[in-house]
Amino acid sequence: MSRMFLRTLRDDPADAEVPSHKLLVRAGYIRRVAPGIYSWLPLGLRVLAKVEAIVREEMEAMGAQEVRFPALLPREPYDVTDRWTEYGPNLFRLKDRRGNDMLLGPTHEEMFSLLVKDLYSSYKDLPLSLFQIQTKYRDEARPRAGILRGREFIMKDSYSFDVDDAGLEASYQAHRDAYVRIFERLGFEYVIVAADSGAMGGSASEEFLAVSETGEDTFVRSAGGYAANVEAVTTVAPDPVTFDGLPAAHAEQTPDTPTIDTLVNHLNEAFPRDDRPWHAADTLKNVLVVLRNPDGTREPLAIGVPGDREVDAKRLETQVAPAEVEPFEDKDFAAHPALVKGYIGPGALGTENESGIRYLTDPRVADGSRWVTGANVAGSHVIDLVAGRDFTSDGSIEAAEVRAGDPAPDGSGPLSLARGIEMGHIFQLGRKYAEALGLKVLDENGKLVTVTMGSYGVGISRAVAAVAEYAHDDLGLAWPAELAPFDVHLVVAGKDPSIVEAGERLYADLQAAGLDVLFDDRPGKVSPGVKFKDAELIGVPITVVVGRGVADGVVELKRRATGDREDVAISDLVARLA
Repeated sequence: MSRMFLRTLRDDPADAEVPSHKLLVRAGYIRRVAPGIYSWLPLGLRVLAKVEAIVREEMEAMGAQEVRFPALLPREPYDVTDRWTEYGPNLFRLKDRRGNDMLLGPTHEEMFSLLVKDLYSSYKDLPLSLFQIQTKYRDEARPRAGILRGREFIMKDSYSFDVDDAGLEASYQAHRDAYVRIFERLGFEYVIVAADSGAMGGSASEEFLAVSETGEDTFVRSAGGYAANVEAVTTVAPDPVTFDGLPAAHAEQTPDTPTIDTLVNHLNEAFPRDDRPWHAADTLKNVLVVLRNPDGTREPLAIGVPGDREVDAKRLETQVAPAEVEPFEDKDFAAHPALVKGYIGPGALGTENESGIRYLTDPRVADGSRWVTGANVAGSHVIDLVAGRDFTSDGSIEAAEVRAGDPAPDGSGPLSLARGIEMGHIFQLGRKYAEALGLKVLDENGKLVTVTMGSYGVGISRAVAAVAEYAHDDLGLAWPAELAPFDVHLVVAGKDPSIVEAGERLYADLQAAGLDVLFDDRPGKVSPGVKFKDAELIGVPITVVVGRGVADGVVELKRRATGDREDVAISDLVARLA
């Protein structure tokens, strides 16, 4: 440590929000360069290399072969798949000195597809799985949490290539099994959830989430085994109800009720029900947003949800991708005078109605369901407006928030909510990219068929932070043995020459036994207290303290994760640790 490129910090960095960010910076693993961009220091690189090694071992064990693509890529392949446009502002775009459009790769589906197209032409060449571990770039709008959500990050992405769907199923399962082994070795609690394919496209999609309160992803699970990212949860819609016997819709004066709460209070005072009080769930809330498409055009959209629920921004963004969601502003109301703010109802919404605004409703707005909603007149609402009889929408959308206690879509019980960090995502891409890029092979009958693909990603740099999120305490990091930067942290706690000499002998003996040792040989001006604090902050699994016990032939062995301490004879230490 007297020569190591390392400075520990006593205070948390001002911009750090989560434990991993605070501790990785304080312990000297990473340093911030710019928002979402970090340098890796010697300690950090050691942990990063161990994560890479685990992933590489398991990918090779399942038969995948490693390649390496450049990060700087030409525009043309991404134009063919429309992702040059669809990625929107998340894509880092640049021009070379000749004016050619280039990009920094966010993912490499196009490049993998073109490589296989270039070299393979027969079904006999397949199945094939290729992977790379490489730096990726996404121009995140809100980089946060250190290396958990950065603009530059290291990722393992792999792709499978098969002749038919049965082959894709087998490749997908092989990757899934490899991912289970990877995350078991990384050591954190994780859950596999159904996911939305998003901009990647394809059919089946699952995420591997590290369970963590600091995670950005919300997921749900039931006691019966259902698990899904909240963006992929489907609503259990009520059965349609016959219109027979339903009361006619009637508009009523509801002054000063622009919010759901004020409306419900007014309904219970002015129009009390015989069977029960009015609830927010009886109202239909119509939320307006603007979609900005990748080509820059703006399109207003109305979403109808039960009044007791909010529109979930992430669920909505998933549903309308690749468009981005923007607020519906005063200028948009001015462009649509049929809309009365605070009293908007279905009568003014829909592509066939006066405003011409596309209107999508929650699946709970089933035919025959009765609602109280805006009458498109200030201070007025319509009561007993029946879906399917009095209004229709342009379609359905899964954008309402998911709550604890909602029924699981598969009938396996009520849902509970938790948070997690997305660590891996696997997709059955199908033929989307192969079709666009002309990736075909001759089948056994000599007929050209389009190859079907799978896509599989693991966040390598993110995994370092995810492990740090659980492997820490109030004193610092506490790495599991398989990922720790060193096997042993050897601390010389004293100035006496006999203590220093004993430390140096142990350092040589431990290394000779094949152990990776961080030797705190800093001179006497660095106090034992400072050394102990640094050892706890850095988080190597075992600390050996060489101090006054040398006179009695013993050293102290401390386990970082548990805090357990014991005296061990110097003559037994090397064999014990090895």
